[in-house]
Amino acid sequence: MSQRHGAAASDEPLQLSLLQGFPSSSAPAAGPALAARLPVARVRLESSLPHLDRPFDYSVPAALDAAAQPGVRVKVKFNGQELAGYLMDRVAESDAGHPLVPLHKVVSPVPVLVPAVADLAVRVAARYAGSVSDVLRVAVPPRMAKLEKDLAPEGVLDPSLFADAGAEAGTSILAGLEASGWTSYRNGRAFLQHLNAGESPRAVLNALQGYGPGGWPRLIAEAVAAVRLSGRGAVVVVPDYRDLDRVEEALLQLLPAGDIARLTADDGQTPRYRSFLRILSGAAGVAVGTRSAAYAPVHNLGLVVCWDDGDDLHIEQRSPYAHSREVLLLRAEQEGAACLLAGHTRSTETQRLVEAGWARPVEADRPVVRRIVPRVLNTADSYELEHDPLARIARLPGAAWRAAKDGLERGPVLVQVARAGYAPSLACENCREPARCPACSGPLAIAGATGSSAVPQCRWCSTPAAAWRCTTCNGVRLRRGATGALRTAEELGRAFPGKPVITSSGDRVLATVPDSKALVVATVGAEPVAAGGYAAALLLDGDSLLRRENLRAGEDAVRRWFNAAALVRPAGDGGLVVITADDAAGVGALLRWDPAGYAQRELSLRQELQLPPSVRVASITGGRTAVGHFSQAVEQQLAAQGIVLRTAGPAPLVMAGAPGPAGSQGKVAATAEEDVRTLLFIPYGQAAHVTKVLRAVKVAAAAKRTDDPVQLRLDGVDVL
Repeated sequence: MSQRHGAAASDEPLQLSLLQGFPSSSAPAAGPALAARLPVARVRLESSLPHLDRPFDYSVPAALDAAAQPGVRVKVKFNGQELAGYLMDRVAESDAGHPLVPLHKVVSPVPVLVPAVADLAVRVAARYAGSVSDVLRVAVPPRMAKLEKDLAPEGVLDPSLFADAGAEAGTSILAGLEASGWTSYRNGRAFLQHLNAGESPRAVLNALQGYGPGGWPRLIAEAVAAVRLSGRGAVVVVPDYRDLDRVEEALLQLLPAGDIARLTADDGQTPRYRSFLRILSGAAGVAVGTRSAAYAPVHNLGLVVCWDDGDDLHIEQRSPYAHSREVLLLRAEQEGAACLLAGHTRSTETQRLVEAGWARPVEADRPVVRRIVPRVLNTADSYELEHDPLARIARLPGAAWRAAKDGLERGPVLVQVARAGYAPSLACENCREPARCPACSGPLAIAGATGSSAVPQCRWCSTPAAAWRCTTCNGVRLRRGATGALRTAEELGRAFPGKPVITSSGDRVLATVPDSKALVVATVGAEPVAAGGYAAALLLDGDSLLRRENLRAGEDAVRRWFNAAALVRPAGDGGLVVITADDAAGVGALLRWDPAGYAQRELSLRQELQLPPSVRVASITGGRTAVGHFSQAVEQQLAAQGIVLRTAGPAPLVMAGAPGPAGSQGKVAATAEEDVRTLLFIPYGQAAHVTKVLRAVKVAAAAKRTDDPVQLRLDGVDVL
């Protein structure tokens, strides 16, 4: 059966033919004169329907011949509707076997989809068993017609038109690289030399410092500058806007401002599209941004960089849920570019690449580590417990209090807590059962410090629970089960009178704080940067992070600890980090400052148990009947190829914290059957075949429409 079908001259029979999997053979219809050369356009529709995820052939009218070039946005007639799409290619003839519908309109003559990005979208869709259209929705930003009219009135982007974007030169690249921070790392100097020579090395960097001129943004900027000296471009992807601001500032110290394009949806559609057009025209050779920047159409790509790939913000929240790291890895392989995966820690996925020999580690020797990092103290070790027996149960043990007191004499002190809010968790005072909302069974919490008369509210539906009564013991008194950032700040303010307290959490996340003597209370991931580094850091609620019911709880807790500790001054300058967590492998890695060792240990355990990332995992979620039919179809097709996978489920899906379709939260939808999830564990050697089968079954199920749709997701970090 052909994988490409043309759009028939008669649209009504076409829908039936698509459902059956065969092209229509309707009678020819009179149409406009066609282009003399390459009269067939292959169009990729912007459609979320899986069975329409393939190119369709359309004829090219002579009037659209000049504008209908590969990569432009077009409008076509499909089944009586006008759909948007991208013109992928022009060919001499079609293999559809029937007359073709002509292109309806060329929306813009600007070729926004370059061949390299189009090929990358196909590869990403294949890896995640998704649709190319969904990938292109992320890769190509929405069109801003006014910008195109001003900058490319004839469809041709002239780089000189972007001169007003700022072409003033920054500091000399060569002068900036003479005292490179990479020289402090083993293999660092060699990595820069290979980049500068036009080669494509692949490295995994464990950065030590997270602040100041020697921090990780400077290291990334130097790597980008080295590849720019070789005449090639670069793509840098970071988790959020705070990291983006820091990397952009570091790049501006080494490169001309006009050579850098910032790509993030937080800036708004118009600035984002202007930056996209600058990259597309070749006026900018460096793209830096969040997730979607991984697809930036940089000319002559020489380097891709991903900072802190363990951060969940790198995962696209829409189908096919691609991870920035995997997109960049695919792109590096496709375009022969160098690759740099950097972070204060090392994810298990990155460790697998190192152990496989795909990438080289770039680490500092132990003397350098001891010179740059702070001293780390654990209040739960045997020595501290001997001197302070209550340290295990105290929220602020004596060692932590002393560290904060001494640190405040020298500069700011960071306090990391696990939760935002004031009292984000309440429990019955008698039986210690979590307090739940009578209306929706959501967790109750207290929003602020309003005394004993504070009325708890549901965190899901916001319903007040003034007359709450425990369903287990019939008790009516509540106790705080967890302390949030706001209450921690209040308690520290009383413990250190006269010292200012700054909070960074929830809707108010700070990027930086001054080097003044103040307490900075921040939730995990929201720690602001002090230009001169923190004098001390208190990492509270460590056991809460480790107790999360997730396969990656330990790995994620270690990553957050290292990210916060890297903001503290070196031990030689009095920098001290105090962590209040039970003595576990993750705490030991922080005490030794050995993120690579922890990643190696964690990966070996996953390999022994055959859990991700030693294998890939696919989750099939939906109604029990639909999931059963989908799984059965997959198993049958795989069995025909001699492939038998390890599976888990179907198991009832617990939608903790997720809103239901009827406005309720934390409950399974009130449908005829419960939602379930089945997991498939896929060895890497069979991944290409399995994902192809998963995609084919998904397409067939969407075309038949006999069952409710299911969600197919590969390598989801929250399913185990």
